Amino acid sequence: PQFEGQTKSKLGNPEARTAVDDVFGKSFDAFLEERPQDARAILEKVILALKARKAAKAAKDTILRKGALDGLALPGKLADCQSRNPAESEIFIVEGDSAGGSAKQARDRRFQAILPLRGKILNVEKARLDRMLTSDQIKTLVIALGAAIAESFDLSKLRYHRIVIMTDADVDGAHIRTLLLTLFYRYYLPLIQKGYIYIAQPPLYKIQKGKEIMYVYSEEEKNKIVKRFDSPNIQRYKGLGEMNAEELGDTTMDPAKRVLRRVTIDDAKGADHIFDVLMGDEVEPRKLFIQTHAKAVKNLDI
Repeated sequence: PQFEGQTKSKLGNPEARTAVDDVFGKSFDAFLEERPQDARAILEKVILALKARKAAKAAKDTILRKGALDGLALPGKLADCQSRNPAESEIFIVEGDSAGGSAKQARDRRFQAILPLRGKILNVEKARLDRMLTSDQIKTLVIALGAAIAESFDLSKLRYHRIVIMTDADVDGAHIRTLLLTLFYRYYLPLIQKGYIYIAQPPLYKIQKGKEIMYVYSEEEKNKIVKRFDSPNIQRYKGLGEMNAEELGDTTMDPAKRVLRRVTIDDAKGADHIFDVLMGDEVEPRKLFIQTHAKAVKNLDI
């Protein structure tokens, strides 16, 4: 069978829908006639679902009627780039105002935009679209990207062809990345398929010996460098806010020096399952996943 939409909530095959309607319809009619109390309860749920869909559509239409930056107050204080060519423009979604301030100073304003987000965004796996669009952070992101959302998504209106998630290299940063990737997977899947979503790779350490400075991106790399030098000065970056603008620019934002990891989905069904397990309502599958993979964790921030 084929299903419609990114959430796969509606059967798409006309012949299958006809067959299902024929088989299910007669039996369901008989069930409703024989059990009026159950029929009334089902009807109430149908009406509630209808109201929810109408509320979601009304909230979405309110957002989508607005232009990219039509006077809407942006809580994240988007610092836009000068270029209006999406192919050469990129936006950094940054964790926190502190790192956002450094990123604004470090950027090349000709083609780099900065959008600081405060804290963790709403978990869209557990929220209806109408509730999503009442979230200032998500509303800000939707309007900044300029391409609408869900069924109204229009790739041709996307304002940036490189969208970079830039968070701290710790557990909280990983959680924020996961929440953002869930949003992009559920509502902006074409952006992942086109290769427009990236994750910045900030350094974990700054190692200095005399005038020589090295930025290190893994524990293994750090251990190798430490063995080469006698008592080097080691600085651990616990967050983006600990880097000044020059350091952040040199290590994480400069196209000639930075390390970006492009987000891809080789197996959409497999990725969908992982998102369901980690971000869904079911506790047991998530608990089993954590227990299964816990031994693979090498570094844990506590």
